[in-house]
Amino acid sequence: MIERLWSLLLELRDYLGSNFDPFRDTIDILLVTLGIYWLLVLIRGTRAVQILVGLIVLLTASAASNLLNLVALRLILDNFLGSAAIILVILFQHDLRRALARVGRGFFPSVSAREESQIVEEVVRAAQILSQRRVGALIVLERETNLDDQIEAGTPVDATVSKELLTALFIPQSPLHDGAVLIQRGRIAYAGCVLPLTARLNLPEGLGTRHRAGVGITEETDALVVIVSEETSAISVMLGGEIMPGLDPSRLRVVLREILSGEWRELPGPGEGPRSGAGAVEAAPVRGAKEGSEESAPATTAARSAG
Repeated sequence: MIERLWSLLLELRDYLGSNFDPFRDTIDILLVTLGIYWLLVLIRGTRAVQILVGLIVLLTASAASNLLNLVALRLILDNFLGSAAIILVILFQHDLRRALARVGRGFFPSVSAREESQIVEEVVRAAQILSQRRVGALIVLERETNLDDQIEAGTPVDATVSKELLTALFIPQSPLHDGAVLIQRGRIAYAGCVLPLTARLNLPEGLGTRHRAGVGITEETDALVVIVSEETSAISVMLGGEIMPGLDPSRLRVVLREILSGEWRELPGPGEGPRSGAGAVEAAPVRGAKEGSEESAPATTAARSAG
């Protein structure tokens, strides 16, 4: 027994000696480890985690069927797992699109830190004014992913971001109030934009078109969305298909700055984020949440971003 074990150890030593390159293989292992870590960070908090757990269960069942020689189960699982790559691409198409769009780009790449701070301040003040007047608003801030292919029927504006212009665009008398305002490359690029609506069926009842549009654009891209509810006057932030509702101006300012600076890649959960000072963030994000009974537009006007 000891001789057999010693023989195996010698064979292992000879194999590693002839096939293992410490420098090359260490780099290889590190790259694979970083890739797996990046993938896990990307899918954290998304439905992809549940799908990944399901695939692990199927792989475990396949290994068990091979071990126990369960012919029927093994045949079914082998045929299913043989198409696993195609299934993963279909299921994770939106996540893959967002991941590829992140490569090589920064947050607000053409906007300086000072300009970014000014933009945040103008958006916060505009949201505060609109909330006080109970005027609905949908403001989309482009980040890494270019939104040109996601925007439809928008009217070009190309103006400096200011609370006066944002307020004027959303008042009911404005011909462009029925839609979203897009802030792109540090300027108000479009107004009256039509956004893609979410196709999710697990959203709370009473969620209006404005919020469904916010969920839709943040599911498809990494855009940051600020919404003012027309019925409740509540201010919300959307990112990654999730909502942080009930923000006052000071907390809204903190959330926008943390996200645009890159400190937050997703909305913080309960117990996370700054907790001290006037800008403490206390509202936890709610996946597909609603603010009261937001205005619910009919399906015929669902393609437009106003509720």
